Amino acid sequence: MLSLKNIYYHPSTSEKPILRDLCLKSNSGKITIVRGPSGSGKTTLVEIISGLSGYQKGEITWFNKPLNARQRRWLCGLVFQFPERYFLGLSVAQELRLGHKRLTTEEQISALTKVGLINLDLKKPPESLSGGQQRRLAIAVQLLRSPKVLLLDEPTAGLDWSVRNGIIELLAKLKDKQTILIVTHEPELFKNLNTDNYELHNGQLIPK
Repeated sequence: MLSLKNIYYHPSTSEKPILRDLCLKSNSGKITIVRGPSGSGKTTLVEIISGLSGYQKGEITWFNKPLNARQRRWLCGLVFQFPERYFLGLSVAQELRLGHKRLTTEEQISALTKVGLINLDLKKPPESLSGGQQRRLAIAVQLLRSPKVLLLDEPTAGLDWSVRNGIIELLAKLKDKQTILIVTHEPELFKNLNTDNYELHNGQLIPK
């Protein structure tokens, strides 16, 4: 179980705290949905959980074991809203091999197949892929790290309905193996999944 207790974060550039006394418990087998308008702190929340950002007060634990930033980076995989901005490889194969230099072609194909990217040309540049393919590639890259927690920032934003449904179906298959937390302004898209729902309001999470 991933647990956040009384998380407080007030950057020097902000007049008021972005997160204050925020509490959350997230389990595998269920998808945790955090809704909220733009600017409410959703991206900040997943960046803190993933270890990319710090916080001033509170505690983050995994099965009651406190985690520092380095431990959270190992525990979590984060898929950004616009993953194409973070691709570093010149090809799909290079992107998959980042941090996995000995990854075989068969293992690359297997990783792509798990996220529904069948028969994808490994030589294609990631930026040449469609929006849905880029999201799936970004998920595949994170799954290669075998994270216990998968964090997704607006995974359906900007995608058409058929592609959105494909992403949602993929997450439904993954939820039994990973603790999944999604931040989104479109929570209705996930209504048919087994979810715990929260709204981020004034720096706190309100159960919905």
